[in-house]
Amino acid sequence: MRDRLIFTAQLLFTLLVAAFLVVPVVLSISAGVTVNYFRGISSGVTLQWVFQVFDLYADTILLSFLIAFATLAVTLLVGVPAAYALHVRGGLLSRIVEEIITLPLAIPGLAIALALLISYGGFGGFRRSWLFILVGHVVFTMPFMVRSVMAVFSTIDIKTLDEGAASLGAPPWRRFLDIIVPNAMPGILAGALMVVTLSLGEFNLTWMLHTPLTKTLPVGLADSYASMRLEVASAYTLIFFIMIVPLLVAMQFFADRGQKA
Repeated sequence: MRDRLIFTAQLLFTLLVAAFLVVPVVLSISAGVTVNYFRGISSGVTLQWVFQVFDLYADTILLSFLIAFATLAVTLLVGVPAAYALHVRGGLLSRIVEEIITLPLAIPGLAIALALLISYGGFGGFRRSWLFILVGHVVFTMPFMVRSVMAVFSTIDIKTLDEGAASLGAPPWRRFLDIIVPNAMPGILAGALMVVTLSLGEFNLTWMLHTPLTKTLPVGLADSYASMRLEVASAYTLIFFIMIVPLLVAMQFFADRGQKA
């Protein structure tokens, strides 16, 4: 009886916390499909605000996904080999490099953006390009990819596997692609999920680095709330969820399959 009461209390508390977090999102999304938010659903249901968001921010939405997947590509190409090298090398130098890579986790995004502006803001073409935002996102998300892969390496005897493949005559690139990468796949998938999620939702750093022609989803969302009707901003939130949640669910599904495999 006592255990049942404890379970019921925990369940109720969990439901209350979930409702506290979900209700504002539901209200915000519902405002995006009502004719007039202040009159509520009784004013009618419409999709005009959703179509208006697509008319105004279609380029912003596409750019956000382009930057997110470009960030993922760079972190994969750089982060996985870096994690492998740091794990194999070991020692004090590797620890120092690892701490330098993870340093952005302890630095506010605004500070990282300011450092990039001071260092590279003078390159006009680069500054106005979406590649400038890409650099910031790579700096911000790289630690998550490196740490996720190194966590997997710490549970596997990578050196023995690598030496075994080398003894059979496999060249370094073949050993990396056929031995290292498959064994690191759970960490790679987990890191990929975090990289895409963080890149799509990153606001502070992106807000400092963007130009009027390189807005991303979060920046466009803030812009719509500041300068448009509340219904338009809420419709933007609805589109944000419709486009991102299925992507995250799909990536989580593949990550779970990779871990089981």
